[in-house]
Amino acid sequence: MKNTILIAAAAFVTTAAAAQDFRVPLEKTFLAFDTTMDMAKKIEQSNKLTLIAKKWDSEWSTHYYAAYSKATLSYFEKDAAKRDAYLDEADKEKEDAVSILKKENDETYVLAAMIANARMAVDPMNRWQEYGKVFADNLESAKKENPDNPRMYYLQGTSKFYTPKQFGGGAKAAMPYFEKATSLFEKEASVTDIAIPHWGSDKTNWFMEQCKKDDKG
Repeated sequence: MKNTILIAAAAFVTTAAAAQDFRVPLEKTFLAFDTTMDMAKKIEQSNKLTLIAKKWDSEWSTHYYAAYSKATLSYFEKDAAKRDAYLDEADKEKEDAVSILKKENDETYVLAAMIANARMAVDPMNRWQEYGKVFADNLESAKKENPDNPRMYYLQGTSKFYTPKQFGGGAKAAMPYFEKATSLFEKEASVTDIAIPHWGSDKTNWFMEQCKKDDKG
């Protein structure tokens, strides 16, 4: 009986340790990906995130970050077909994350909105109606799940920022969304676990600075 208990305890400890292992390489690789502007390095780190997702296939967050990296890479690529190929990969990783969770949550809805926005950016003139709605619908769903998710407002802000002023966009229109995101990122500052998505604060700060420069100009 004692041996059975010891074996069960050892198995539990081993399983728990294995679950923890993914956090260190995931955080290191994600930070390397998210802080470089060099395309070659970004591709390298994105490929590593994909390998991490394959190694820790049962962790939804590993697939989440792999999807995030592919969606981000699409903005760095000029060839439309390659951009869509990255987004196909992002969609697959995102669906893997949802499958593991067995449901959508606010972060997967935000991720879906991000991918839709990237799809639209490939060919704005011909895609804005289809993917603009997908973008908006996913953010609305995310808001119902968690109205305090700062990444929703960050994405809305970036969308407004890059929309021409004559269509209701521009820095001035984007600023309220970035301000809202900033206040919510401050509340989120205590989150340090990479398994809980908390990216976007530094990007929001950068856009805030651009909005302020535009306002002064």
